[in-house]
Parts: sequence; structure tokens; C-alpha cells
Amino acid sequence: MPASRDIKPEQVRGFEEAFRADPRNRLARNAATVNPLNKIVQNRESVIASEHTFSHLIEGLPITNQKKSGRCWMFAGLNLFRLEAAKNLKLKEFELSQAYLMFFDKLEKANYFLENILETADEPLGSRLFMHLMNAPIPDAGQWDMFVNLVRKYGVIPKVIMPETESSSTTWPMNKVLSAKLREYAAELRKMHKKGSSEGDLRTRKSKMLEVVYRMLAIHMGEPPSAFNWQWRDKDNKFHRDGVITPHEFYEKYVKFDMDSTACLINCPTQDKPFNKMYTIEYLGNMVGGDIIRYLNVDIDTFKKAAVNMIADGKPVWFGCDVGKMIDRDAGILNDQLYDYGLLYNTEFKADKVERVDYGHSVMTHAMVLTGVDLDEDNKPVKWRVENSWGDKVGDKGYFVMSDAWFEGYTYEIAVEKKYLSKELLEVLETEPVRLPPWDPMGALAFTP
Repeated sequence: MPASRDIKPEQVRGFEEAFRADPRNRLARNAATVNPLNKIVQNRESVIASEHTFSHLIEGLPITNQKKSGRCWMFAGLNLFRLEAAKNLKLKEFELSQAYLMFFDKLEKANYFLENILETADEPLGSRLFMHLMNAPIPDAGQWDMFVNLVRKYGVIPKVIMPETESSSTTWPMNKVLSAKLREYAAELRKMHKKGSSEGDLRTRKSKMLEVVYRMLAIHMGEPPSAFNWQWRDKDNKFHRDGVITPHEFYEKYVKFDMDSTACLINCPTQDKPFNKMYTIEYLGNMVGGDIIRYLNVDIDTFKKAAVNMIADGKPVWFGCDVGKMIDRDAGILNDQLYDYGLLYNTEFKADKVERVDYGHSVMTHAMVLTGVDLDEDNKPVKWRVENSWGDKVGDKGYFVMSDAWFEGYTYEIAVEKKYLSKELLEVLETEPVRLPPWDPMGALAFTP
């Protein structure tokens, strides 16, 4: 007889008998019912192999802390910039203001959301696109191109000029009220459109809505400065005064990062995204009039080689990954062999990178910075050093170590200088990107509320 669609009592009895017949199951049960899962299955060999020694190392600064916010992409970008700024200012410790960029990111995202509402004003309420737009009107999350948009338009400032606030460090209460207001505004704009309001009237009303959003942001985070007085003491205790300076002037004078020289590579080996092609994601961004998200999908060897070459030249690499997989947060370890779940459950976990993406098990969830790589005698990477933004109480004073196999399996995006790409890939960068739907997994880093 063919197997039934429902679970029969005799099937359950068979499951019970099979479970009890193997003493390893009872041992696993006894361990798992009184101990944390990852403590039971941790692979000691992987822990021992994850020591913090690297053949190529970029000396970093004290670790940053995004706290209870989804600003990893922004912290990672500013962590790149602060290395250059610290050198130019001759400082041992330095941070750029994450709150400053966050303020304008939220304001721009509010405008981006409302413009998307106007563009989709005839979209049915229950459609997948409409529900996607409503899911997170003003998220913390973002991508490299979104970071570039902000810096180009607003510049950067030192953290001491606009420090963190309660709402920048713990964002969900502020995000909740901002999202409520934006969904309310979405309903209002759609109703105005349905009644025949002109495009001019709709955007006039939108401007008033953004004035309220600005007010709410200023209440939570303070007002961002258009100029500030900059003075400091360097590591030799020498006093410097630059006078009144704008955020753009500070960037041009002390950061000097050429954002136009950088491109985003992804490694997504799924069948729907052939390699050596450009991709973008519809309705994913933070700024009307800014650059769209642009990804060049490449094979893992090309992907990895670009990162290795940058670090070998003393240049850190911004990257996006699925940080929740095979991680020991306290020890600061990212290793695909860290936990032997198969040993505990007596079953194999066989999914590769393609299946994990296609079936929703793995997406980009976090951005960090690569600041070191350990190359073997054949110049092949063994492990990588990672600058995180979770404070200095985890890992090696906040720095993590990542196995090369973990890099291959769970890293999806890197921002690299174009000079590390072949002539053929540079030509691909200039092509029109394939447009992916808003919910494509490669946009997940910017989805998080």
C-alpha cells in the first residue's frame, strides 16, 4: 500500500521503536534536554584552529558598537573611513558619527518610501509588492551603494560632534512610531490619488509629511550640524584647530576615500543569476536620485581573489554575509565546521550554498570589514580576520576569525576597488543590470526592519 497522506498511529509507534532501538539517541536526548545545543555539538578542532594569527594584517582601531540597531552596513562603511581619517589626524582612537548618517538615512528612506507609494498608487492592497513595501517602511538596514549615496550627499563628521542617543542605539521604539506614521501617510496619499489629486498636490502634501518626519527624527536624535568647529589633540598631544568646517569639507580633507573607484561584487551561484552579469533589485534603496543598487555576480575564486589582493595591499574590505550561521559570538569564531549537528541527530546536513539560498535558509544579514587574511605556502587563504561592530566584549576585543570555508559558504557581497578586476569585468560593470524582484535574497541585507 502507498504511504498515507496523514500520520497514522502505527507510524508514530514505529518512530518510537526506531528511536529507542539506538542507544545513541538516548544519549543525545539526555545531553540536549539539559544543555544548550551549541555547547553539545561544538567541534573542538574548529575552535583550536581559529586562533588569531594572520600572514597579512591591517592594524585596526578599538572596536565600535552598533548596540541594538541594524546599522551594521553603516558602521562597516564608517569603519573603513575612520582608518584613513585616524591616519590623517594622527589619532590612536577615532570614530565617525554613525548617528549623523543615520539621521539622513532615515529622512531619505522616508522620502524613498513615499515616492514608491506614489509610483504604485494603483497597486492592489493585497498584492505581494504592496505588502512588501508595507513590511518595513523605514528600516535600519542597508547596502554599500546606499552608504555611498549618503556620504556623497551629506559628508561625514566626527562622532564627538553628533554622538549616539538612546534612539540611535536602540532603534525599535523610534522605528515603530515612524513606521506607523509612514503607513498612515501611505494610506492618505493613495486616497488622494484615488480622488484625482494632481501630481503637484501629492508632492506638496508629501513635503509636509517629510517635515513631520524630520521633526520626529530631531526629537529622537538631535539636529545634524551643517557646519561645526573642529579641533583635536593628536596621539603626541599636539593641539590642532581647523576652525569651522562642513561635513563635506571634513570628508574631502581627512577621509579622502574614492567611492567612485569601488564596485560591489556578489557571489550567488544560483541558476537564476548567471556569473559575469550585473544585477539590481527593484524598490531597494534609500535615496531618490541616488545610485541604484548594482551588483556584479562573479564566481567564488574571482570574488575571493579580489578580497585577498586588497588586504595584501593594506586595504580593508567591506562585506556582507549570513552572520547567524556556524558562529560562536563570545569566542568570535565563524567556521562552517564549528558545530557537528549531524553527530547529535544521526543525520547529514547536505545543503550547499545554492540550496541554502534557493530554499530560504541563508541570506545576507550582517555587514562587517575584512582586515586580515592568513595565506598558506601556496598563497591560498586559510582564514580571515573580521572587524565587527558588536563591542569589545566578544571575540578578540571585538575582532572575529573566519575560516575560508565559511567565507565561501556564507559570504555574499564585497566592496572592492575596480583596479582589482579584470578588463572583461570592468566592461561588464558598464552594462545595464538585470532587474530582480524586491524580495530577491540578494537584497536581504537592506530588508531588516
